[in-house]
Amino acid sequence: MDKCQQIERSLIKTYRKTIWNPFIGALKDYKMIEAGDRIAVCISGGKDSFVLAKCLQELQRHGSEVPFELEFLVMDPGYRPENRQRIEQLLDELQLPAHIFESSIFSVVEKQQEGTPCYLCARMRRGYLYKFAQQLGCNKIALGHHFDDVIETTLMSMLYAAEMRTMMPKLHSTNFPDMELIRPLYAVREKDIVNWAKYNDLQFVRCACSVTDSEQEESGSKRAEIKALLAQLRKVNRQIDVNIFRSAENVNLETILSYHKGDVYHSFLDEY
Repeated sequence: MDKCQQIERSLIKTYRKTIWNPFIGALKDYKMIEAGDRIAVCISGGKDSFVLAKCLQELQRHGSEVPFELEFLVMDPGYRPENRQRIEQLLDELQLPAHIFESSIFSVVEKQQEGTPCYLCARMRRGYLYKFAQQLGCNKIALGHHFDDVIETTLMSMLYAAEMRTMMPKLHSTNFPDMELIRPLYAVREKDIVNWAKYNDLQFVRCACSVTDSEQEESGSKRAEIKALLAQLRKVNRQIDVNIFRSAENVNLETILSYHKGDVYHSFLDEY
């Protein structure tokens, strides 16, 4: 058994309870994959996107109840040569036949004087990924956001944006008709992905961005604050992140001051 086979086996066996089962559960709970789908799996170089790629590859090969196709997609937004080389090595090591596209996102973001670099970069990446996925005949893109991303995003929206907003498991694209975004790792914990990487002695690219490298990731400080806050809250209540997640699917509109869907706003006074 070669190293790639050992890595694949670890997902099904060693990390079946913590990675594989939550992965399968989220796909079924949120109906992310349908028969005939052609999914572009977006690989950034980090641990999350690579474990996503291997999970979907294994599912397609051995365990899918519905037939679907995969394309593995890497977009190089201006990586340093050593980061680009490391990603290519990982693709070869993990036997992921990926299409690599290039864009100038990093150079564009570096020139911006206003706004958060990470936010702008993410929006631009999303647009390029949809475009490249369409060129490959795909109708969906899969991103590697996990359970911790969902919880952190929910808290960040409440504490810093003054709104109740969560990260959805799947979305219709607003700018690319008939395209969807899915997040198959929606129920997988980040610590389990970290443990899987360590177990298999895999070294992934942490952040290949030239902008945050130079700013010492200052733009990511808010998310770092939320991570630290959650770590403290878990010391008091180990279920704190699960409770935050469930609160987003257990909204009592009778106790909400106001809410909106699109541009239409509703107040509790409307029916008081």
